[in-house]
Amino acid sequence: MKKTIAVLAGDGIGPEIVAEAVKVLKAVAAAYGHDFIFDEQPVGGAAYDAVGDCLPDATLAACRAADAVLLGAVGGPKWDALPPAQRPERRALLTLRKELGLFANLRPAKVWPCLKDASPLRREIVDAGVDLLVVRELTGGLYFGAHRRAADGRSAVDELPYAVDEIERIARVAFAAAAARRGRVTCVDKANVLATSRLWRETVQRVHDAEHPAVALDFLYVDNAAMQLVRAPGRFDVILTDNLFGDILSDEASQITGSIGMLPSASLRGDGFGLYEPIHGSAPDIAGTGVANPLATILSAALLLRHSFGLAAEADAVEAAVGAALDAGARTADLGGRLGCAAAGAAVCAALHAGRREI
Repeated sequence: MKKTIAVLAGDGIGPEIVAEAVKVLKAVAAAYGHDFIFDEQPVGGAAYDAVGDCLPDATLAACRAADAVLLGAVGGPKWDALPPAQRPERRALLTLRKELGLFANLRPAKVWPCLKDASPLRREIVDAGVDLLVVRELTGGLYFGAHRRAADGRSAVDELPYAVDEIERIARVAFAAAAARRGRVTCVDKANVLATSRLWRETVQRVHDAEHPAVALDFLYVDNAAMQLVRAPGRFDVILTDNLFGDILSDEASQITGSIGMLPSASLRGDGFGLYEPIHGSAPDIAGTGVANPLATILSAALLLRHSFGLAAEADAVEAAVGAALDAGARTADLGGRLGCAAAGAAVCAALHAGRREI
């Protein structure tokens, strides 16, 4: 298989963690006979410093021409003073999502058996099992509504718009994912207050009844869901929610697993094209020190193989290699260890090669 991957390393620790994920993808290509072409492009603050734009036209064009996009992280204090429309998070991330039509964000969160002690939750809660998937609507809602501030600066308004078709399509993604997992969707909203949440409930219920009646469905208010995530995370299979709530709840879920450095994500459109990135930020405080955890980015590469390239066996192999490396004691600083970023990536590559030899 020949595929092109647009590689956007970005800012902070982005270049370090993306480099390790690319090494793993190259190892997969060599082991399974694929030809992956890596098209490196600037994005975020680094792109702004180079050409005065956090998302250059050439970068967006490369993403459109590629078969998938691998992203590191963008942003940092250096660019916080830029005008809001040009800041890396808005200009790069939100524009990429909108321009590429990436409406479905998948954020899996699980506690790896060997990392149970890294979770802040009581052991009996973790032992009950934590393996959930947050399905977040990504191109609507509060982040893409109108934002206005009064001329005197003393008041502001952010609009939270949603249309039925936007809710229907993300609901179908969640139900399909649940059908392939444990068969349960929990829709998280604030329907006791927000009109958009009431529209979500009505629409999700209708899609469920008409198209996915075999999947169990329940609803939770977001404040209760946040509490249940730390009280009984094992009750969740697939969490379906809007852009804002999904952003917050998936970060909370990351801490349950022991480190935000372990959580990958996939942002997809309807044809399988996707952008893949770790859910953490650019961590400028540790950039260049070589201590960043690359595992979330490597696991994002596994999602890329699975969702955009249809290479389930290769994706399974990468995920198994991460597990094997962890079982062998590979731990970066965020997991209580001393392994550096490059060494952690090398441990996964070694485990991948070892697993391939055993087949």
